[in-house]
Amino acid sequence: MTTSAQWLRRAGPLIESLLAGLIGLVIGAFIMLAFGYDPLAAYLSLFSGSFGSVYSWAETLANATPLILTALTFAIAMRGGLFNIGAEGQLYMGALAAVAVSLIHLPSPFNIIVSLVAAMVAGMIWSLPVALLKLGRGVHEVISTIMFNWISHFFAFYLIANVLTDPKRGEKTISIVESARLGRILPTASLNYGLVIALITVAFILFFLWRTSAGFELRASGYNAEASHYAGISLRKQVMRTFLIGGAIAGLAGAVQVMGRPPTYAVMSGMPQLVNLGFDGIGVAMIGRNHPVGIVVAAVFFGGLMVVGRIMQFDPGVPFELVRVIEGVIIVTLAVPELRRIFSVARRKLSGGG
Repeated sequence: MTTSAQWLRRAGPLIESLLAGLIGLVIGAFIMLAFGYDPLAAYLSLFSGSFGSVYSWAETLANATPLILTALTFAIAMRGGLFNIGAEGQLYMGALAAVAVSLIHLPSPFNIIVSLVAAMVAGMIWSLPVALLKLGRGVHEVISTIMFNWISHFFAFYLIANVLTDPKRGEKTISIVESARLGRILPTASLNYGLVIALITVAFILFFLWRTSAGFELRASGYNAEASHYAGISLRKQVMRTFLIGGAIAGLAGAVQVMGRPPTYAVMSGMPQLVNLGFDGIGVAMIGRNHPVGIVVAAVFFGGLMVVGRIMQFDPGVPFELVRVIEGVIIVTLAVPELRRIFSVARRKLSGGG
């Protein structure tokens, strides 16, 4: 009986997510029926377009790669009791730092490593003021990260147009040099070794959070800050640690996206390959219950939705706008269980229960 109870407790989050996903699919089917489209044909197109061939799998995983990293940025903050929505701005800075540092023209393995490290440092630097504002002046991280997202947005536009501009093509930055590019795993697809970097990061965060004393302190302070303080855990150190690690991972997401995605290997004007990856990562983290393994699964699902949005317009003939509505419904229903947990934690903190 005890074993069964333990199994149910562990499987509970998975069962909740599966039920939420099923509800989302049913609601999406009703929406398509209301507008005169065949939901069965649309969903068959969705799954075959995302996972029906080696190429579609490769494109799905390529889209999932940066989302894994931006979701980890949000998740590690949630584990530490913080609400960091600054991955968007931090990945812009990471991408541009990777472009700039790659121009040093070091030999291939070293240029890749130096560019990735530079991107991580840029993300950490961009997250540092957020941590200092919270620790020094009590500014809530939601407010400061929103402001820094906008600052980075326009600062990136300036750098693209005036500093790192390609002299031959003014609509983009100088391309990442050949020696700093991440090789493709599948020659005909966008999938590259950035996926390996993302999975290594997942393994690192898993080990850090559940196998180190620093990770235990971070999780403890997020679960109950007051009790952690009385136990001798420095809450200030946890805030700083959380933002710096998150910033480094977000910067890495920007670097992976610009160093590994063909054909330009550059940041385009308007940053179409970067915009919203930080915000999409929040949804991925919630669907994955802010757990690194869950995030990988959620990112693959989300990446598949990104691939199939274009396909569903042509095969079952569902308009792109309606596809996006259905995707949104599915994502929201999948995120509801984690949102409930977040709101219950927030309510407990506001009521003085820790």
